[in-house]
Amino acid sequence: MSYPEEVYFGQTGEVNARFRPASTPPDKGTEGDGIHYLATTATTGGEFGLYRVMMRPRAGGPATHFHRTISESFFVLNGVVRLYNGDRWIEAGPGDFLHVPQGGLHAFRNDSDAAAEMLLLFTPGAPREEYFERLGDIAEEDLTAFRVKHDSYFV
Repeated sequence: MSYPEEVYFGQTGEVNARFRPASTPPDKGTEGDGIHYLATTATTGGEFGLYRVMMRPRAGGPATHFHRTISESFFVLNGVVRLYNGDRWIEAGPGDFLHVPQGGLHAFRNDSDAAAEMLLLFTPGAPREEYFERLGDIAEEDLTAFRVKHDSYFV
């Protein structure tokens, strides 16, 4: 394994960091049940997408699916999140981590009576914001095409 090819060729570095305070409201949803766009594909130049997901008690979650072009990683911050690793469901708590490579079956749920919070990391970056924002508004007859457009294949 080696380092990737250089993308910055300057000699002195740049002031180009982005700071997002913890007090920033969610980009989608509410503080108790929402998604924070911490680092989008646009802001990382396609390198990755990082999202903070806050789930209300008994929020459920998506059914088993896989992605062809992106990997997905889960890091539980608070509460209990049920993670499906393609073989079995795992009760994951704060500090637990699951990485799912491209093609890996997976799902997640909050079935507990308490709120839960986790980080989602997609690599390489993909424009997931439209998926999160429009999923609930897509008509049933258009759902398959919408999911394929966003590299989400449900089984």
